Amino acid sequence: MDPSNNTVPPVPMRVSVVGLGKLGAPLVAVLASKGHRVIGVDLDRRAVDLLDAGKAPVDEPGLQELLDRAAERISATTDISRAVLGSEITLVIVPTPTGPDGRFVNDFVISAVCGVGEALKRKRDYHTVVVTSTVMPGSTEGPIAEALERHSRRTVGRDVGLCYSPEFIALGSVIRDMLRPDMILIGESDPRAGSMLERLLVGTVDNRPQVRRMSLVNAEITKIAVNTYVTTKIAYANMLGELCERLPGADADVVTGALGMDTRIGPKYLRAATGYGGPCFPRDNVAFATLARSLSARADLAEATHALNRHQIDRLSALVARHAQPGATVAVLGLSYKPDTEVIEQSQGVMLAERLAGSGYHVLVHDPKAAANARGVLGDSVTYVADPSDCLKAAQVVAITTPWAAYRDLAVDTQALPGRRTVIVDCWRVVDPARVEAGADLVYPGRGAAADADVHAEAAPEPGRAVA
Repeated sequence: MDPSNNTVPPVPMRVSVVGLGKLGAPLVAVLASKGHRVIGVDLDRRAVDLLDAGKAPVDEPGLQELLDRAAERISATTDISRAVLGSEITLVIVPTPTGPDGRFVNDFVISAVCGVGEALKRKRDYHTVVVTSTVMPGSTEGPIAEALERHSRRTVGRDVGLCYSPEFIALGSVIRDMLRPDMILIGESDPRAGSMLERLLVGTVDNRPQVRRMSLVNAEITKIAVNTYVTTKIAYANMLGELCERLPGADADVVTGALGMDTRIGPKYLRAATGYGGPCFPRDNVAFATLARSLSARADLAEATHALNRHQIDRLSALVARHAQPGATVAVLGLSYKPDTEVIEQSQGVMLAERLAGSGYHVLVHDPKAAANARGVLGDSVTYVADPSDCLKAAQVVAITTPWAAYRDLAVDTQALPGRRTVIVDCWRVVDPARVEAGADLVYPGRGAAADADVHAEAAPEPGRAVA
């Protein structure tokens, strides 16, 4: 996507970004591509040196191309004071891991904010600090604001601004999602801080999203509420899918296609496929339920969504077992949690391979990017295959769990499979039915037995499930 398409000419700003990971590095590139001067900060010297040299420190589609076009406006350092003193607004985008109680841990955010605060003691001008990491509601105006005030010796809302503005993105499409967001969400300590951030973000996107400015706590709740609602929709579609699988002639694609036409529901994320995974959806849902319990509020829907999602591996492994007994060779195509990323966190493919291997199957696995990461989880319990076509030739059942483009053109050569049929469990409807010969069966989750006998071409599926 050409960043010059934005019809709102940005007013160049001096920006510092703390955290150069999978979201921070793309954020630096996106901001710089719109004319802003950006200083990236990280404790990881390797990430700093790479970015300073104009090279992508993380694997993300389109990142290197964007860096090539904006390199002259980007610098990087391990010195947070230098970055803060050289900018007027600082965005903090560091990890907030999930603790044992299900809550997000703010340690890295607070450490970064303390560093920002120390630098601000040497600066006279007003400065806005933006927390972009996902945090628990109450965190920004609570311990984060307290740390900023203590270390900067300033008052939040008076001589230092504090905002909460999380990204709604998915790994593998981070740059596209940053450039074309559905909305811009801004929680603000004061109107001056919110206006400064709005000016930065509106001048950065390629579309014209609605801007929602609100209090800090309302923005924090909105972030996890969006993801919790989406996960509920995914779980509902999969619940329908399992029901349809047990009714001869029923087809969840037909049912959800009709449901999605109702404007109160909409078609997005309404497909009976696999459960959701990744670094955001599962943990945000758990955090929402944890927050509710801490407030003595009910979160039955969030808890049921989480339970239904965990059930999807039982459902998918049972579907494989209907077509092959333990001891048979089966294959799992797709180990990343979604296409165009190497991330395997809460990956349905990895969990399915692990389950099948533990049940006595000989499991073959393939993924265009994530095989190395998956090896750290699966070890030697599975066989890693370089060519997905080899899985089709060797396996009795092949489950496609991630809709990689590489799987769209797979063809089943029945001449190489004498004496048996291959069953392809195509969770995302990516394989062209015309390329599947008569000696193979194409099975879609969410279809009753009679419906499976009449497989037809489907519209292209959503490119994976995830927004961070």
